[in-house]
Amino acid sequence: MEFSSQRVGARGLGRIVGGVLLLIVLVFLWPFYSVPTGSRGVVTQFGRIVGIEGEGLAVLPPWQKLHNFSIRAEKADIENAEGSTSDTQPVKVSMTVRYSIATDRVAEVFEKYSHDGDLSSYVQTATQEIFKAVTARYTAPDLISQRAKISGDINAALREKLAIYGAQVINIDMRNFSFSDSYMHAINDKVTQEQLRLAAENKLRTVEAEQKQKVAVAEAEANARKAQADGEAYANLAIARAQAEALRVQNAALSQNKDVLELRRIEVERVKAEKWNGALPQAIYAGAPVPFLNVSK
Repeated sequence: MEFSSQRVGARGLGRIVGGVLLLIVLVFLWPFYSVPTGSRGVVTQFGRIVGIEGEGLAVLPPWQKLHNFSIRAEKADIENAEGSTSDTQPVKVSMTVRYSIATDRVAEVFEKYSHDGDLSSYVQTATQEIFKAVTARYTAPDLISQRAKISGDINAALREKLAIYGAQVINIDMRNFSFSDSYMHAINDKVTQEQLRLAAENKLRTVEAEQKQKVAVAEAEANARKAQADGEAYANLAIARAQAEALRVQNAALSQNKDVLELRRIEVERVKAEKWNGALPQAIYAGAPVPFLNVSK
């Protein structure tokens, strides 16, 4: 009985050991792997890349290994990148660069730069270099007035630079674009002076316009009065000329026919006679030596 119990115990122990060994073998020889969404599976065999697996289930032999490599959009923050303008004004900027690894260059990036798709250190260094190179081509006023163009130049240059590392730029956000305090104060003073100058010019133009308007109104009124006076003088001259011409005609007629004057006198006497009512005057003043006579008595 004792021997039988020992034999049964040995069998149980053997089963346990066998199960553990089987589990160990399964762990090391497990052929099923999963590649998550937004990743690629880099398959290596004894350290050498032998293939790229897409998203989903991957079945590999035990002598190969799967490395998950992200191709999602990543970001790199560059704080206070420094540069200098062509007129030697220091300038700073903070940027956020969003990028991703080109799917057709996963193996190259894995082999040369990163095993997980994180290229933030390369992106930060490249962005600072590009910022310095681009700002050196512009003056400080141009950086302020042409910010959109500056951003486009940085974007284009950074795309070309990061393509070396197998990354593609999605977008660049520029923020905290600033110059030195002394230069910003100078700019603010210049803007203030320019605004004051423009305000003074506008006021001067307004005053000049008002003065011109007043002069124009005065000239118009003067011209109107002159025209009226000229018209009245012309009318009076025309009347005088007409009257003179009438007198001339009458004198010419009288000189040609002296009986006309006598005829007009007779006509006047006839009109008086027609208007007489037959009553004699009550007082008659005769010439000397005839005394005053009162006819009514």
